[in-house]
Amino acid sequence: MAREPGMRAVGEGDGRGFALWDLVSCAEGELGERVEPEAIGPGEERRLRERLGESGREWPGGELYRRRYWLLDGDDREPVGTIAVDNWTRGPGQLAVSSLYLRPSARGRGLAAAALDRVYRAATAEGLPGYRLEAHWTWRRAVRYYLRRGLWTVSWKHAIGLARMPQLPPYRVQEEDGRLVLLVADRPSPDPGEADWTPLLAAGSEGGRLRLDETAAYRQTDGWVHGYARSTLALHLALAGRPLVRGPQWWAEAWRWADIGEPEGLAYRIPQFEVPRPTAEPRPAAEPRPDGASTL
Repeated sequence: MAREPGMRAVGEGDGRGFALWDLVSCAEGELGERVEPEAIGPGEERRLRERLGESGREWPGGELYRRRYWLLDGDDREPVGTIAVDNWTRGPGQLAVSSLYLRPSARGRGLAAAALDRVYRAATAEGLPGYRLEAHWTWRRAVRYYLRRGLWTVSWKHAIGLARMPQLPPYRVQEEDGRLVLLVADRPSPDPGEADWTPLLAAGSEGGRLRLDETAAYRQTDGWVHGYARSTLALHLALAGRPLVRGPQWWAEAWRWADIGEPEGLAYRIPQFEVPRPTAEPRPAAEPRPDGASTL
């Protein structure tokens, strides 16, 4: 991928600089602080790493387990962002993507999307089923971005796991009559307006609880689409602040889907994702609401 335009492999002497870009990404995602990597001195670095705790830890020898790249903007050789790909695969043989970050001044130009497309092309060219990445639930901006890019939700065991795979068609989620409907493209096209879209699932609300309806087309699906349509729609519901729980009986079984599966599993995980870090001020534990959000 280093030969691709817009990307340059991190050199032997750039590892420390790449680690600072990772730190900047964590500071913005978890702390809401925007810092330029060039402006981080020893004192500022120590402060940020202490506040971030485990996620702010620097891992020496990062080049041993993943390939790291600078993202470039056109002919400019100065980096505007970062991305990394693990040296081994995850899940069903997918490339694992991490450290995707763009400095704020470089956003909105399609650079991150182009980088992800390059990773996907490289994976499928080698016969691999696409790529997979993880995003923290509390990094809502990043999670929404990945959903807009059409990634499917494939895990919420430790974080929100998202993937792009050849076996999973383009999809979209739209509101119809107060419900969120997940549709898939039967005839994929570069122009979404020319694709044939088939509804699979519709999620509404009754008495403050989730109502999830399946279409005949969904019941005829199998494999990846059948399994991940529910979890993908569940993540859209959670981001929209809509109910995730269908009732007490479903909630009592929510732990069964704590890795992936029914919407109640995501409702079960969200309070755990929102537990404050040890370095933060202590807060009382939050009880889960039907939409899985914190009550605080």
